[in-house]
Amino acid sequence: DYSVERVYFESYPGFFVTGNLYRPRGKSGPFPAILTPHGHWKHGRLENSQRASVPGRCINFARQGYVVFSYDMVGFCDSQQLTHKFAQDRLSQAFGINLLGLQLWDSIRALDFLESLPDVDTTRIGCTGASGGGTQTFLLTAIDPRVKVAAPVNMVSAHFQGGCLCENAPGLRLNASNVEFAAMAAPRPLLLISNTHDWTKNTPWVEYPAIKKIYRLFGAENRVRYVQFDFPHNYNKASREAVYAWFGKWLLKTADFKNLKERPFVVDPDSALRVFPNGRPPGHLTADTLKAHLKRLASDELKEFWPKDTRGLQTFHEVYGTALRVILAADVPTEVDIHPAGGWDGPDYSVQKLLIARKGKFDWIPALFVKPDHSLHSAVLVVSGKGKESLFRPRSREFTDWAKALLHKGAAVLAIDPFGIGEHILLQGTQTQRDPRYKYFTTYNRTPVQEQVQDVLTAMGALKQLSGLHKIVLLGLGKGGPVALLSVSLTSDFQKILIDAAALGSKKTSLLLNYFVPGLGRIGDFTIAAAFISPQPLTLFGCSDQTKINANRVNQIYKLYHRERKFRVLKKKLTPKQIQMEL
Repeated sequence: DYSVERVYFESYPGFFVTGNLYRPRGKSGPFPAILTPHGHWKHGRLENSQRASVPGRCINFARQGYVVFSYDMVGFCDSQQLTHKFAQDRLSQAFGINLLGLQLWDSIRALDFLESLPDVDTTRIGCTGASGGGTQTFLLTAIDPRVKVAAPVNMVSAHFQGGCLCENAPGLRLNASNVEFAAMAAPRPLLLISNTHDWTKNTPWVEYPAIKKIYRLFGAENRVRYVQFDFPHNYNKASREAVYAWFGKWLLKTADFKNLKERPFVVDPDSALRVFPNGRPPGHLTADTLKAHLKRLASDELKEFWPKDTRGLQTFHEVYGTALRVILAADVPTEVDIHPAGGWDGPDYSVQKLLIARKGKFDWIPALFVKPDHSLHSAVLVVSGKGKESLFRPRSREFTDWAKALLHKGAAVLAIDPFGIGEHILLQGTQTQRDPRYKYFTTYNRTPVQEQVQDVLTAMGALKQLSGLHKIVLLGLGKGGPVALLSVSLTSDFQKILIDAAALGSKKTSLLLNYFVPGLGRIGDFTIAAAFISPQPLTLFGCSDQTKINANRVNQIYKLYHRERKFRVLKKKLTPKQIQMEL
C-alpha cells in the first residue's frame, strides 16, 4: 500500500541531499506532502527504535495518503561528503557560512523537490521532526511560507535552544528565542509535542501560552495546540499518532481520527533504503570546495545587486541595507543616559568625565567630553583604538596636537572607551563575564566589534545631547578607524566622516578576523559599509594599495547621488592642521 524510492539531488553544485521518498499506492492524487527531517538519533533517518522510528512515521503517513520525503542531515547516513562539524571556524562565520545555514538550505531545496513532483498538491505541505529535526521544522516554517502545517516534536523551549552546531548559527538568538521562531508559523496550524522528562516539560505553562498570544493577534487561536506525554525525549508512537491527527485535520481535512491510528509496519533493511550502499556519493566535493563556492556565490550576488541606476539603488538598500543592520546588530538610540563622573578645568576649556548608555540599557561607556570656553563651532566624536586616552600625550594631561587643533577651532570633543578598550572592561567574577571560547558564543552574544559599533552609535546620541548640535563630525583614528566606518554606515547623522584607513590594509582574512563580525564577509565587508555612508561626506586617509575597500564601487554609489566629490581617498595621513580645516 506504499512505495519507497531512493533519492538524491544537488542543493549546491556537487553537494547532494539524500533520502527516501514514500508514496501511497492504490490511491489517486494529487496528494498532500510531508517533509520530515530527523533528529540526532544514532541512525539518522534510518532510526527505528521504540523511542523514535523515522521510517515508521513515513510508512504510516504514506498509507494515510501523503507523499513523504525523509532526508539526511549533514554527516548522517548517506550524506557523507561533509561532517556534522562543517564550518565551525571563525573565518567561515565571518563569511556567513555555517552548518545550520547549510541544513536549512537543504530543507528549502527539499521543498523544491517535493513541489516538482506531479503527484504532490503544493498547497498542502507539512513538516515535522523531533529534537534537532524539530529545530529544522520550526526554522523552515518560519522562513518558508510553503510549509502550511508544522509539528515540531520535543524541541520548542524557552530555556534550552539546541545543543548542536546545526542548531546554533551566529547571531541567531540575539534578543530572540526558539519560542519566537516557532510562533512565526502563525497563523498556519502549529502543533507542539512535549514531554515531562526533557526541556519541553514547561510547554503547557510557558511556551504554549506565549505562542498562543501571537496566534490570538491573528484571530487564529484554534490553529495552535500542544500535547504533552510522560515519556523521555522521543518521537514515539504516542507522539506520532498526535501528529497524524493534527495533519489529518488540516491537510486531509478529515475528522475520522480512528483511521489515522498507527498500523503495524515492517521497515525495509538499511541496505535497501541507503542511497549509496557503498557509502560513496558521486564526485569529490570537500568542505573547502563548498566554502569556496559559497564565497563565489556571495561575490557574484553582490556584483549583481550593485546599483547602476536609482532604481537599483533602492533595491540595493532594501536587500543589503537590511543585511548590514542585522549583521552589525546595533541600533541608533533615541535617548541616551548621561552620568557625570568628575572632571577638571583647563585655561580655556573644561573636561567632563562621563558614563553614557542607551536609555534603560545600562551598557555604560566611559567617556571624556572636552568643551572649549569660547563659542561652539562644531562637535567631534573621536573613535580611537586607544580609547579616550588618545586625546592626550602619554602619561600626561597635555592634549595631542590634533586635539588642540580641534579645540582651537571651537569644536566640542567626545572621546570614548568602546567595549573592551581602556576603562571599558568587564571585571572578573561579575555577572557580565563573557567567555568567547564557548562554542556557541556568537549565537547569543555580540562580538567585541559589534559591541563597539553600538557604543559609537550611543556616543553619537550623547554628543548631540551634550552639544545641542544635530550634525556632528566623526573622526576614526588608528585601529578605531574600521569600527567607526562600520558604525557610521547605520546612520545619516554625521556632517562629515574622517576615517584613518591604515588598519584596513591587512590581508582580507586577517581583517575579517581582527574585526570579527559574523556574516560581514558575506555581504561585502568594509566596502559595503563605505557604500552605505553615501551621500554623507567621507574621507578615507592613510590609504595604501593594500587597503581593502573597493573605492571604485563606492564611488559609483556617490555618483548616483551626484555627490562624487564628497568621497575622497587620500594616501597621506591628515595633519592636525588639515583635520582642523576639515571642520
